Amino acid sequence: MNSIHSKNRIIFVPGKNPKPPEEQHRQQLWRCLLRGVRRSHPDIAANMEQNEECFSIIPWNPLYYNKIKPIEPDLPWIDRLLEMDGPTVQDKQKALSLRRKITKLFYVLGDHFPWFINFIPDPWAKAAIKETMRYFNNQEDIACRVREMLKSPLRASFERNERIMIISHSLGSVIAYDTLWELWNIERIRNHITCFLTIGSPLGSTYVRKRLKGFSTTRHQYPGNMTHWENVSAHGDMVALDATLGDNFHEMIEQGLIESIQDHCNVFNYFRGEKGLNVHRAYGYLVNPVVGETIAQWWNTG
Repeated sequence: MNSIHSKNRIIFVPGKNPKPPEEQHRQQLWRCLLRGVRRSHPDIAANMEQNEECFSIIPWNPLYYNKIKPIEPDLPWIDRLLEMDGPTVQDKQKALSLRRKITKLFYVLGDHFPWFINFIPDPWAKAAIKETMRYFNNQEDIACRVREMLKSPLRASFERNERIMIISHSLGSVIAYDTLWELWNIERIRNHITCFLTIGSPLGSTYVRKRLKGFSTTRHQYPGNMTHWENVSAHGDMVALDATLGDNFHEMIEQGLIESIQDHCNVFNYFRGEKGLNVHRAYGYLVNPVVGETIAQWWNTG
């Protein structure tokens, strides 16, 4: 093991929906992550590949959904993704299509005017809200149990004095943010993660921000245990309704709670599955060169 980087720790927090068995899921995410880094930094990717134990995931989804999704249907699509060097012309056209822009406008209106959600024809929006409300309402203590799954390895990493990057996707970014808030403001743990990387995150939406830990307080509104926050959102990603987070969380910088918040907007996520282009999938985000560059720079400064 390379002793220089033996203390680097990357923790991935998945988004919503059932996921494959933990180790199978971790392996495929790791393949995609390495591909993203390798595109511009093959030497760093080679070093990371020799330190695979640095990468772990938080398997909160089986607890939340009480089910496992088989990995096999995704494997050929992941292989296809890894063989590509970028989006096709058709991928770009679909991500930037007028239909997708109109759909996103409906979602934005629903985010600002909740009553408007009833007029959104896509049943996915209503189902997504129902799923997230279970988390925000902490039904059957589910949110606390999910956050503890992240707190436990974070406490252990803090004790080992590891450099930590959290990569969080979709609802996973909400779970990670709330967890960091509680560690800082409730448990008063003063260790820091050096990079908080959010991909396809809903943290900018009004609906989500109003329900985050600390939102209703004034003195302890934000966590103070991140050094840098990097946010990446893809063209057409309906979950990342507000693609920029720097404007929503700028007070963290003003209060000296974080050094920087950088937004990387409008990248292309060209993952395709059985149902066609899915610009929100984590696999597609991880192979993106912007995400790869962020991870490589963090790794190389260890």
